[in-house]
Amino acid sequence: MSAPTIVERRTTTDQVSEPRIGFWQRAKTRRLIGTVALYAVLILLAALFLVPFYLMVRNAFMLNREITAFEWKWLPSPIQWGNVTELFEDGTMVTGLRNSALIAFFNLIFQTFFAAMAGYALARIHVPGRSAVFGFMLATLMIPGAVTFVPTYAVVSYLGGVNTLWGIVVPGLFNVFATFLFRQFYLDFPIEIEEAGRVDGAGYYRTFFGLALPNSYGIMAALGALGFIGSWNAFLWPLVIGQQESTWTVQRVISSFLTAQTIDLSQLFMAAMIGAAPLVVVFLLMQRFIVQGVTMSGIKG
Repeated sequence: MSAPTIVERRTTTDQVSEPRIGFWQRAKTRRLIGTVALYAVLILLAALFLVPFYLMVRNAFMLNREITAFEWKWLPSPIQWGNVTELFEDGTMVTGLRNSALIAFFNLIFQTFFAAMAGYALARIHVPGRSAVFGFMLATLMIPGAVTFVPTYAVVSYLGGVNTLWGIVVPGLFNVFATFLFRQFYLDFPIEIEEAGRVDGAGYYRTFFGLALPNSYGIMAALGALGFIGSWNAFLWPLVIGQQESTWTVQRVISSFLTAQTIDLSQLFMAAMIGAAPLVVVFLLMQRFIVQGVTMSGIKG
């Protein structure tokens, strides 16, 4: 039997390669369709999440009668710029922004710093009863905040912290969950770096501040951002402690526009928009560190 000619060989090769080419083309088409569908779903979800922000900004620049009107308007016409000046006329909003900024700043700094020190001590300093102390701390996470609210208020009131900013700040300076994350982070911290420091004669104090803490900026930024957002959004504790207008926070000022007797919707939405602006800025600037901090936290299941 004679060997197949060149034409027959090419025909055989084309018949074999043609199904392969068709398979890869179909696979590429399916991936493209899946990518387009995924982005379409993500865009839809993003639009749904942005609806509250759109309504807040829209209503902030409208009159009360326009907000409650039966006729829907997509955009305020005309834009009521006077709502901004009216909000800051009596100075209450300025006081709330200043107090919230101070409280959030001190919580960000000291809460993160104390949690880092406690987490490092629980991870690296071997003392008797360390595991028992850590277990007791974790057990406190299961206690509802409502249970400790009244005793905390009694202690702060006895110490003279009512109607003071330190009375709002101090009870939240120690965060057990942040301490837990720092402990998990330092458990995975390279021990070789600390051993190199001890060779140079560094103790726990110098090792922590000179080696461990400078290499913890990722998780510090993440927990600091979360602490800032939580302190800025706190309402119940500042409401109880800060009874005078001089100690009101942003959330307390916003609630003053919604009472049992009157509801000032335009001022309510304007105050909410201005109060939410710092949180949006902090989140946009720190979102990379938030993801990095969760990744570096050491929680692996």
